[in-house]
Amino acid sequence: MRTMNPSLVGFAKAPWNKGRLIGQKRPLKPKDVWAIRVRLQLEQRRRDLALFNLAIDSKLRGCDLVRLRVNDVCVGGYVRDRATVIQQKTSRAVQFEITEQTRTAIRGWMAGAQLRSSEHLFPSRVKAQKCISSRQYARIVHRWIERAGLDSTAYGTHSMRRTKAAQIYKKRGI
Repeated sequence: MRTMNPSLVGFAKAPWNKGRLIGQKRPLKPKDVWAIRVRLQLEQRRRDLALFNLAIDSKLRGCDLVRLRVNDVCVGGYVRDRATVIQQKTSRAVQFEITEQTRTAIRGWMAGAQLRSSEHLFPSRVKAQKCISSRQYARIVHRWIERAGLDSTAYGTHSMRRTKAAQIYKKRGI
């Protein structure tokens, strides 16, 4: 006859999402965007500042944002006012405006990184000829959120995508 170990009775593995916020992540508020931008400028993190500004302006998914190439946003050494990108998920073209603040950040990043037109705008530091991964982008976003004093579980990469749209809706009263 087998005896049961009383410590194993009722044992169940904890769910992976226990205690985590699930569902849609909220967009950043204008004061949070400002706080992150100022921190990145003070810390002179050119790549992160360009990545952050472009994420807000473009409203692209993380996978599309990290795959951008220099010639997607620049022509003849100048940063474009507008860019068009084919989305990976939907295979549709999306056009977005690049604000002056973002153009300045991209110029600063490109000057320091000495990027060529055929290269990825945000190259990997580990793998040659590759861009940063979507997972690495997610880690970077969480670092920005934490440094701004926000709860990083409440925000994610999709928060970057939703921020500008939320600001436009609020401004128009929709």
